[in-house]
Amino acid sequence: MITEEQLDAFRQSGEPVRVVRDGLAANDVYGIIVAWDDSSLVLRKVNKRVVKLSREYTLERAADDRSVPDVMRDED
Repeated sequence: MITEEQLDAFRQSGEPVRVVRDGLAANDVYGIIVAWDDSSLVLRKVNKRVVKLSREYTLERAADDRSVPDVMRDED
């Protein structure tokens, strides 16, 4: 789960983020962090709509390459 400090840094910078929900890149959500609580975060998408997502998802900078979600990694 992402920390309060990381969320606050993203919110203050206004930097776009990517929320990786599963193995398909088409299901990623892009936007800017607006608010959060203990279990969820609110993201403003490019089309100005807001979505509420779980903080359990992988969150990364939109400018970075997409990483593989934890649930998709091999556990050898």
